[in-house]
Amino acid sequence: MADPTSDPCVAAAHLGMLATLSMGVLGAMHQFIPVVTNRPLRSVKLGWATFATWLIGSWCLPLGIGFKLEHLVEAGGFFAAAAIILLTVNCSPSLQTGNKSASVIGLRFSLIGFLATACFGVVYVVDRQGNWFDLTGHVVLAHASIGLLGWLGLTYISVSERLYPMFLLAHVPGKRLWGLASIYLVPSGLLLFVPGMLFSVSVLSWLGGCVIFMGLLAHLISLGLHLKFKKRKFDLYFLFVITGSVTMVAGAVMALLSGLVISGNHRLGIMFAATSVVVLGGWILEVFVGHIHKVIPFVLWSMLREKGIKKNISGTQLMFGDLYNHNIARATYILLSIGIGSVAYGFADSRPAGLAIGGVLFLISGILLSVNFSFKTRQLLKAYNHKEQDIV
Repeated sequence: MADPTSDPCVAAAHLGMLATLSMGVLGAMHQFIPVVTNRPLRSVKLGWATFATWLIGSWCLPLGIGFKLEHLVEAGGFFAAAAIILLTVNCSPSLQTGNKSASVIGLRFSLIGFLATACFGVVYVVDRQGNWFDLTGHVVLAHASIGLLGWLGLTYISVSERLYPMFLLAHVPGKRLWGLASIYLVPSGLLLFVPGMLFSVSVLSWLGGCVIFMGLLAHLISLGLHLKFKKRKFDLYFLFVITGSVTMVAGAVMALLSGLVISGNHRLGIMFAATSVVVLGGWILEVFVGHIHKVIPFVLWSMLREKGIKKNISGTQLMFGDLYNHNIARATYILLSIGIGSVAYGFADSRPAGLAIGGVLFLISGILLSVNFSFKTRQLLKAYNHKEQDIV
């Protein structure tokens, strides 16, 4: 709690940002880039190679940092860098299309943000051996800002511009300029904010922060318009998305408070900055889990249909909602949301108990999420296999 940049804290943050959120976002990119560009990836095998190398790197890096195993850190850095190169090679041909939709433009920017985040990571790996760089808190914050907003956040904003109309059954009349504005404003703000943080130019960092804020506001307006014209009834997906949006606003407020108080009370400013990173990560986690409850059933449904499974256990037509337990999904939402709030409170008020409770809630919600999307599918596959054996 005394030092948010300590090794245990950095290790935990990287497990969340790399092994969880970035892994999920990488999966989303492989799923949606062919859809939004109408062009296939270079190779499916490259996609599997990206998954394997990122899986190894995203676990080796934080575990190496947490247990002070420098060879493991270096190995993790190597595999993570390999995954990023593979991703770039695999996705670049599709993203070079002349398509000028908000989603495609945003995914191009987010890929650049991912590369920039990785370059920062390389500096960290090198510095752990030689202490060649002055990796102070504001440098770490610049790195976190690119990763959270220029990579994870921008990818979500880009993909959401395609998913909102589909999942909300919303047709916004006219051109959806607010989404496009968000996709341009967020990276533009980072181009000002990050150098301002790196070189301690407060005017530049404040100006960049204002531009980023306008970009996030534009995203909220775009979401509001889709909610206004939605034709789907209120369900759990709405709760995830709306809660995530509220969390995003809270993260922006924490960042503002940090900037306002850090000159007068450095420790309090650091706590607010750490809380802002946690809460913005919570925004991505909240909407990520919410979209899992939409996207994974679609993928599983298609897989089961290909196997010839067209009915659920009760004999009625197989639907997306039959592939997970809705009560467990609600429990996951509640535990996850409380967990984000608890960890944020722990950092904001220096309460270790808040971190501990939040960690336990994250653990339980992660287990519930995994079980929820495996049990029903396994049950259907088992019933189908028994049926096939009976026919034989």
